[in-house]
Amino acid sequence: MHTLKLAQIGNSVGLVLPKEVLARLKLEKGDTVFLTDSPEGLRITPYDPSLAEQIEAGRDFMREFRDTFHQLAK
Repeated sequence: MHTLKLAQIGNSVGLVLPKEVLARLKLEKGDTVFLTDSPEGLRITPYDPSLAEQIEAGRDFMREFRDTFHQLAK
């Protein structure tokens, strides 16, 4: 567990993440993170939750037209 402090950054307030946390999340300066709701509270993640929805929609589409894709692959 890491205890983090909020810091004044210009007119905003920011959260400074230690190097160990950045390494664990595979993040670097300038990367984007997403704050999402979860059953346990809020979650910070480098993965875009809307991208997961788009990927699932693509998989559904490919499943629905599987035979068509097989024919096109020939």
